[in-house]
Amino acid sequence: MRKAVVCLLALVLVTGVYAQNKAGWPDQLKFMSGPPGGNWFALGTALSEMWSKSVLQTTSSSGGGVSNILNADVKKGDFGFTVASLLGAAIAGEEDFEGKAVKNSVIMANLYTQYTYFIMRKDFAEKNDIKSVDDMIEKNIPVRFATLKPGTASEFVIKALFKKGYKTDYDQLKKKKWTFEFTSYDGGADLLADNHLDCFAFSVGKIASVVMNIESNTQFVILPVGQKALDALAAAYGTTTFTINPGTYKSVTVPIKTIGDYTCIVIRKDLPDSLVYELNKALWANRDSLAMAVGDIAELNPKEALPAGLPSHAGSVQFWKSVK
Repeated sequence: MRKAVVCLLALVLVTGVYAQNKAGWPDQLKFMSGPPGGNWFALGTALSEMWSKSVLQTTSSSGGGVSNILNADVKKGDFGFTVASLLGAAIAGEEDFEGKAVKNSVIMANLYTQYTYFIMRKDFAEKNDIKSVDDMIEKNIPVRFATLKPGTASEFVIKALFKKGYKTDYDQLKKKKWTFEFTSYDGGADLLADNHLDCFAFSVGKIASVVMNIESNTQFVILPVGQKALDALAAAYGTTTFTINPGTYKSVTVPIKTIGDYTCIVIRKDLPDSLVYELNKALWANRDSLAMAVGDIAELNPKEALPAGLPSHAGSVQFWKSVK
């Protein structure tokens, strides 16, 4: 009898601690991924399934780097993908975030490196002697240009590069008879293949299936970004310079400098520390299996999980410091 009472008391204590640890947790979470056809969309599905099994029921929806920050800030979503430079712009209230005081979106974790690709049809590049983004912008020729839709990280980065790196914008380029399409990864790939575009620019992981798909049916070149423009963008939003090395894709035969950033997860600052700790714990524990869906997630590591200069959730700080 005494043994049964002791066991019952132990069970009550464990249950009480468990309930206390989950105090303030919502019934479910909403994760915001990225545009269909990209790495973010595929990884968002895999992450939501993993968290549903390991932590808390999680749904996944499409999203974009800009909209995910704004929606987390006003609790229209709980967490989602963006890039580090975008969160910096959001906190500063610049570009797409002008007039918006973003205070409730913070870093959950840096995941992997993000590269920006300027993919130009090879026939157009050779005809107009274009060897770089500098050439494309400086030459007085019309360009049929596309990027992803406004609200995405890709569109933000392209627009910011034009403004900060080249002192131009969509309106000025339209005066040179440029035309602009705002599309999806798959839509841009199809437009390029059908010769309805000259250049398609977007941000994605280090090794991207969308680039491989374009390469399978379209001859193209990847244009390097000039160092002066890269430095100007870095000074404004904290981006860096990455290099696409030969062998990454069949069409890359020389090193190509481009905009470097980090895909990260932003999360509501007002979510409980214990919940965010468990989300990070499950993310780290399942890194290898997640990499089967999107290989880039294998880059996740404790050393780079918390970026310097940006606010991180207290639950994230607690977890990532514990595994260093």
